[in-house]
Amino acid sequence: MAERLRRLEWIYTRSPIFFVTTCTARRHALLARDDVQAAILKYGEAGPAHGAWLGAFVLMPDHLHCFVGFDGDRIQLSIWVKSLKNAISKTLRAAGLASPHWQRGFFDHVLRSEESYEEKWNYVRDNPVRAGLVKCWEDWQFRGEPYDLRYR
Repeated sequence: MAERLRRLEWIYTRSPIFFVTTCTARRHALLARDDVQAAILKYGEAGPAHGAWLGAFVLMPDHLHCFVGFDGDRIQLSIWVKSLKNAISKTLRAAGLASPHWQRGFFDHVLRSEESYEEKWNYVRDNPVRAGLVKCWEDWQFRGEPYDLRYR
């Protein structure tokens, strides 16, 4: 198997916005739940105190798509994702769902323009429709947007 490219050490933008996808272990359907959605909203609302701003997200049964922005270099993306996964795992354990909950690692993409953000958001919001879970993206309840991120 080919080795995955390493993350960039330096990003030459002041406040980057990342598109992040992370999957459950063995792609088990664990995430499309009210308690998980509430945990993500709580995590996102606490983020600004640590320099992290959670934007739009969509919970699919076996993966999570989200956008996150950071204030400068106060926090690293990998640390933020690990902490998010831990917060969700705590909720899943409280509901009686045993670990492991997550695949190792995650996928990320640095957004480079407003056009890129819009393109990624259209993909994310329509994911439940493509999966046949709803007919219209607005009908998918497992989504949210603690902060309205804007590409600047």
